[in-house]
Amino acid sequence: MTKSLLIPTQYCDRNSIRKTIRSRRKELTNTFQQEAAQALLLTLKKSIFVKKSQHIALYLANDGELDLQPFIRWCWQQNKHVYLPVLHPFCSGHLLFLLYEENSVMIQNSYGIFEPKLAVNKICPLAQLDLLFTPLVAFDDKGARLGMGGGFYDRTLANWQQHHFYPIGLAHDCQQVETIPVENWDIPLPKIITPTHTYNFNLKRTNSI
Repeated sequence: MTKSLLIPTQYCDRNSIRKTIRSRRKELTNTFQQEAAQALLLTLKKSIFVKKSQHIALYLANDGELDLQPFIRWCWQQNKHVYLPVLHPFCSGHLLFLLYEENSVMIQNSYGIFEPKLAVNKICPLAQLDLLFTPLVAFDDKGARLGMGGGFYDRTLANWQQHHFYPIGLAHDCQQVETIPVENWDIPLPKIITPTHTYNFNLKRTNSI
């Protein structure tokens, strides 16, 4: 797996980046996606963050994102608790994280993405999460993260240094760009992992896991 060329700075407006990178992802073959998923699994299994974590928030791949199912199955085998994002029914633009098990009842949300059926007793408060793996459309070498534009994860990650959980972005190598124009609501990530690289950024937190 090789890294695609970075987008030149002069083309780096946010909408152009989203369009270009989403197109790149969708062009990835099934074979490439499967190899990338296995490579990511090998990296995450070795991660000290994963080894020390019992409550892990993940997501189901959509729009060409990295497939996390192999890692999810491994987490289940290790008796780790897996949580998926669910659109908050009463607070627009916010997420809840629900326990995801092999027998969980799944429904499609308004974006066509599958999520566990809402049940109050399955909700995990952010304060009880250890790790939160975030999807993203693009990232740069400073840890800046560009999402789909809804701001769901920016709201979730706000003030993450004061919470127990540690956020890590997951992406294909082809999702790295030269520069992301940052808005004041954007939340940079301390770590981003691709199938071939782990990027660590100098972002401090007040506690550790």
